Amino acid sequence: MASELQQAKRPVSAALAGPYGHPFHPILVTVPIGSWVAALVFDIASRFVAGPGFLAEGSLWLIAIGVLGALAAAMIGFLDLFAIPTGTPAFRTGLVHMALNLAVTVGYVGNFLWRRATLDATGPVPLGPLLLAAVCLIALAVSGYLGGKLAYHYGVRVADEATQADGFRH
Repeated sequence: MASELQQAKRPVSAALAGPYGHPFHPILVTVPIGSWVAALVFDIASRFVAGPGFLAEGSLWLIAIGVLGALAAAMIGFLDLFAIPTGTPAFRTGLVHMALNLAVTVGYVGNFLWRRATLDATGPVPLGPLLLAAVCLIALAVSGYLGGKLAYHYGVRVADEATQADGFRH
C-alpha cells in the first residue's frame, strides 16, 4: 500500500508532468476553467446590454481558448493518471475525473461549432448555447471536485509529509 501511494506521488515523466511535489496539471487547468467561466459571464452579460455582439464574439473565442487549454491539461493529466495504481479507489476517481473532463471539452467544442454556425454579430448569445455552457460548467465543477479529491484526499502528485515538513522548519 505504501509503495502504491509513493508511486502515485511520483511523476511518470518529470519533464512533461512536472517535478516531484510540483505537478503541471493544476497550473494548466486554470486556462480552461478561467476561460469557460469568463465565457459564461459574457454570455449572461450579452443578454442585458445594448449592442451585445462584442460579448457574444468574445465568449466564442474564450470557449476556443478554453478548449485548447483543456487539451494541454488533459495530456498532462493522462500522465498523472498513469502514475496511479490501477484497481484502486484513486484510479477509479481519476477515470471519472478524466471522463467528465473529456465530456465537458467535447461539449465546449460542440458549443463553439454551434455558435460559429449561428453567430449574429449584433445579437446576444442565444439561449441554447448559453444553457449548454452552463451545463458544461456545472459538470466541470463536479470534475474539479474529483480532481481536488485526488490531490487532497488521496495525495496524488502531492509531496509526502516529510517533504512538506521541510517548509516548516526554522
